[in-house]
Amino acid sequence: MERALGLMCGAGTLPARMAAEARRQGWRVVAFTFGDAPGVDRHALRVIPSRVTEPAAVLAALGQEGLTAALFSGKFSAQDLIAAQPGDDAAARLDERAGSRLDMRLIEVVVTTLTEMGVTVLDQRPFLGDELAGSGCWSRRTPTEDERRDVAVGLAVARLVADARVGQTVVVRRGAVTAVEAVEGTTEAIRRGTRLAGPGAVVVKAVARDHDYRFDTPGIGPESLEAAAAGRAAVVAVEAGRVLLLDREETVRRADAAGIALLGV
Repeated sequence: MERALGLMCGAGTLPARMAAEARRQGWRVVAFTFGDAPGVDRHALRVIPSRVTEPAAVLAALGQEGLTAALFSGKFSAQDLIAAQPGDDAAARLDERAGSRLDMRLIEVVVTTLTEMGVTVLDQRPFLGDELAGSGCWSRRTPTEDERRDVAVGLAVARLVADARVGQTVVVRRGAVTAVEAVEGTTEAIRRGTRLAGPGAVVVKAVARDHDYRFDTPGIGPESLEAAAAGRAAVVAVEAGRVLLLDREETVRRADAAGIALLGV
């Protein structure tokens, strides 16, 4: 029996890479694009421009295309999601059932809605190849003992913040937390935290213990490294095996160019 997959594409290059992997695994891929997802058309049999505020059209297309699975990929802006007004009756019903745009209840409602249609929402990790960050240091520079102590502080705080569903990234300098990520995202949190900390800040990104990888794989990439470099950060550390290292070669290159220690912990 043919395996048919609806790829829900947020912004960025990740949807194209995940579409290619899905095709390699034998899936027929139909892409629903909610943001600028360059290259996804090379791997999908059909691309359907979509809006998060108008899910009725997406749900109808899932049925029409005979899709049995859904895979989310790319960046969906939390700020846009909060500000958006429901554009159709289906969106209004999802809002009413969830009661929130950001918490686990919304995820449960989306999963329930798709399951009722016979569509399984898949874990993203089997479609990521080797891009989940492993343990160790990838940059030329390694952290000092003082920086490692800040990494330990940052990792403990980032896990607490992630478990509380607030954010996943913190910035630390000499044991003091200078920024905690909220809806602004990783890059903006880095900009704010390094500005407050001054040169030598440590950036740490972690994931909630019960994180649902069907809807999001936390990641860090060149844009975040550029922000860390501009803020003269000393270290960028991510939770090993749980955070995606986007565009690994370019991300490491930017870390090396700025003298930043980039590592998985």
